[in-house]
Amino acid sequence: MKKLLTLSALACATIAPTAAIAAEEVNVYSYRQPFLVEPMFNEFTKETGIKVNVKFAKKGLAEKLAQEGEYSPADVILTVDISRLSELTKKDLVQAVESNVLEKNIPAQYQDTDNEWFALTTRTRSVYSSRDRVGRLGEDFTYADLAKPEFKGKICTRSGKHPYNVSLVSAMIAHKGEAETKQWLEGVKANLARKPQGNDRAQVKAIKEGLCDVSLGNSYYLGKMVNDKEQKAWADAVYINFPNQETTGTHVNISGMAMAKYSPNKENAVKLMEFLAGNTAQSMYAEVNYEYPVKADVKPSELVASWGEFKADTISLDAIADHHEAAIKLLDEVKFDL
Repeated sequence: MKKLLTLSALACATIAPTAAIAAEEVNVYSYRQPFLVEPMFNEFTKETGIKVNVKFAKKGLAEKLAQEGEYSPADVILTVDISRLSELTKKDLVQAVESNVLEKNIPAQYQDTDNEWFALTTRTRSVYSSRDRVGRLGEDFTYADLAKPEFKGKICTRSGKHPYNVSLVSAMIAHKGEAETKQWLEGVKANLARKPQGNDRAQVKAIKEGLCDVSLGNSYYLGKMVNDKEQKAWADAVYINFPNQETTGTHVNISGMAMAKYSPNKENAVKLMEFLAGNTAQSMYAEVNYEYPVKADVKPSELVASWGEFKADTISLDAIADHHEAAIKLLDEVKFDL
């Protein structure tokens, strides 16, 4: 399992080294926003007495860990997207974790084959469609259809080189090969209503405003928009669709965790990782961030369940990560963002 992507500077301060050696503590470096994880950490502390010290970052986590080396206080790393987890393993910044609890609670598809990372939640790379101008896309709709002439001038998306889109392109390469994927990218680019820009929610806003009719977006953003006073109107203007239901299944990515290579509190780190893979934390993740739990007996939130069941792509996440370099190369070749 190999990976790519270079991240820039970490937007946070370093946890003090003295905290790393304190008894009954565990140190977390997290890409995930505070409101998503702090409730779970509070519950973990309540149940175990182990204090969780957290530093949040938007970028540069792998670089920071590499710079700190064996003196890093980090125990557990929380991040999103297989590309970022893969980067950590490629740079030898994490270590294998042997845990019967993790093996039992997390399906094999969502674990690293060497036990160096574990998924916590899944999310789909869905297609949003205008309720008024397009309606629901059929069960036979595929990602490949986005390159058809009928979508000329109707597609909005964020940068093709954002990790969420890179992983989708990587999955397509794994399924179809580079030549067919390049042709698809050229077709999608030709169908764009505007240059790639903004985030996933900005594309749904553009649909609401009539700038485009369909967009690529992660599934959980619909939940966020529905529960945002300003953005609810955007959500009400679209349907969420799950492509490739009659073929490979909808592309799925993950949020996940890993143990830092030089974790000074390994025992507590394992306890935290096992807690995050348990029923309590999995349910909290599902309710707060509108993602799909990886633990089979934990149900998604009522809102997420209302979007309907779907067939997920079962391709190995390792295989997706293996094609990230090729995906970025193709995106550059077709000048997708230009």
